[in-house]
Amino acid sequence: MTAIAPRFGPQLIRLLLVTAVLTVGLLGALAGTASAHAALTGSDPKDGAVVDVAPREVTLTFSEQIAMGDDSIRVLDPSSKRVDVAKMRDLSQGGTVRYAVGLKPGLPDGTYTVAWQAVSADSHPVSGAFTFSVGAPSATTATVPDQEAGGGLVGTLYDTVRYISYAGFILLVGGAAFILACWQRGASVRPLQRLVVGGWVTLTAATLVLLLLRTPYTGSGKLGDMFDLGGLSDVLDTKTGAALVSRLLLLGAAALFIAVLFGAYAKRVTEAEVEAEAEMDGEGNAEAGKAKADLAFGLSLGGTVVAAGIAGTWALSEHASTGIQTGLAMPLDVLHLLAVAAWLGGLVSLLVALYRVPDLERAAVRRFSRIAFTSVVVLAVTGVYQSWRQVGSWDAWTGTSYGQLLLVKIGLIAVLLGAAWFSRRWTGLLGEDAKTAKTAEAGAEADAEAGVEAGVKVGVKAGVDVAEEPAEKDVAEAGTAADPERAAQLARQRAALATARKKRDRDADTERSGLRRSVLIEACVALVVLAVTTALTGTEPGRTQEKEVSRTGTEAAAPAPARPVNLTEPFDTGGTKGKGTLRLTIDPARPGTNLMHVWIDGPDGKPMDVPEVKVAYTLKSQQIGPLPVVPERLAAGHWSAGNVQIPMPGDWHLQVTVRTSDIDQTTIEKNVKIG
Repeated sequence: MTAIAPRFGPQLIRLLLVTAVLTVGLLGALAGTASAHAALTGSDPKDGAVVDVAPREVTLTFSEQIAMGDDSIRVLDPSSKRVDVAKMRDLSQGGTVRYAVGLKPGLPDGTYTVAWQAVSADSHPVSGAFTFSVGAPSATTATVPDQEAGGGLVGTLYDTVRYISYAGFILLVGGAAFILACWQRGASVRPLQRLVVGGWVTLTAATLVLLLLRTPYTGSGKLGDMFDLGGLSDVLDTKTGAALVSRLLLLGAAALFIAVLFGAYAKRVTEAEVEAEAEMDGEGNAEAGKAKADLAFGLSLGGTVVAAGIAGTWALSEHASTGIQTGLAMPLDVLHLLAVAAWLGGLVSLLVALYRVPDLERAAVRRFSRIAFTSVVVLAVTGVYQSWRQVGSWDAWTGTSYGQLLLVKIGLIAVLLGAAWFSRRWTGLLGEDAKTAKTAEAGAEADAEAGVEAGVKVGVKAGVDVAEEPAEKDVAEAGTAADPERAAQLARQRAALATARKKRDRDADTERSGLRRSVLIEACVALVVLAVTTALTGTEPGRTQEKEVSRTGTEAAAPAPARPVNLTEPFDTGGTKGKGTLRLTIDPARPGTNLMHVWIDGPDGKPMDVPEVKVAYTLKSQQIGPLPVVPERLAAGHWSAGNVQIPMPGDWHLQVTVRTSDIDQTTIEKNVKIG
């Protein structure tokens, strides 16, 4: 125990320091960039307003620039028919973002529903709805479209391709950095070449698909519109479209970088190794080494510029480009993405080298270990700032979906760091460099062959008839010379035996096997972290939600993402077996179509079957209702209604009547927030 402690003391201390930094500040490590989403800040008519004369148009004002299509604003009459006409008009001027849509003349009295959908300047979808009344409020059957902007199949596909693009960037940049900074001989190793080239192909293809998906993503939501040339032309005029095109141009420069890395540079590395061996024999010179160093410097400098430019296409088009302190947020976001690529991309490269290359030097593993530690520190520093911009308050950690996702990601990062510590531990236990081990192995094989020959000679002198074996071998070799097919077969057999021997020797190395396992765990956890990160980039930050509430003084005036209503209330009908607990959910608890579930549990917590359950809603402030709902029995103690229409947001009075016998019943009354 005393011998092990000094060996692992520095690594353990370093891990504790990193953990402390992460606990305090790594609130946004590996998070994509985020700041704020657009929000509806005003409308004419206002939400819930009652006007004497029908307006000629409806105008909406937003907190920041948005992308909207001609069908992004819909106005529905009480019977759910559209009453908006012509195309949407952009009335924005100065710092005010305002859009308007005309209405049909002579609208009758009643309650009208306005549903809108758009995409924020940070590329994320936003949507909402509100109502106004002409003459006096009325009941309405208008339904808000179920599919939000950026939702449905197109939204799922867009998010998936965005995840793939992040993965391609990490493999491309991290793999190239691993070769240049950790293991230069890897430039001529095929598995690493395929990894880096695969990252480039993945990122390029994903960028092209994202460019085509922008039209349906921000507009109709129909997948077939991705090939609409007119829509593509409109996309190219947006900030996101320009960023995607810039990324494609930078990927062209990256292709040239890859060609030099795996062409001229790999050749220089090989020549430098040959010259180094010759110099040890007194026959070489330092020209090859100098040429390799100069080329490595040029590749490092040029590659860093290209990688930073590609990372900048995310910073310039997504969250970091909106909200507060964008001048500081965007460069820090670029640094954040580069650190992610260096850590996770290098991790995957190390994993490939450990499994596919038997002669990976210990020095390369140690160099990557230092780079990974530096990357984690950079992520911690940039994560402090990112989290300050995104979370906003302590309540947002558990009170918003963004904060909850961030907590999940921090837990995953803790697991990732634990696996990384084990990797550093196995690195410290690695034996001699692979090249030295390979030389020793070759010497051992030579000694074994010499021993075999000596044994043959001794056997001959002792009168043992062993001369037949060499004779048979000579005959076999003569036969293979005359039969090329047989020679090729023997060559394949020898290659298979050599591969099996290398694999056996590799698996027999306990330290390298342990390192491979811990790095594999790191890579698997990193994939999950990247998925959570992608989800975070599409989630509204807590700071934005707080701003929306403070701007209007009420959540109803500035629509925020709908949250399901969950209600749990005890009841007692007064009769035999009349006590129980009512559980009710309304999802998504916003104007339009909602799904309602009702569960009745007995005192023992088990489902309790009752003869009847009825529900009614009343909006007393607008004198709407009661609107009855008769849920359908699905199973014992479980009722459901799948088409609950709620015409407008507000504080609705909910009445749930539970009947346990022919004469015993009770009504539970509760106010619930809709919208």
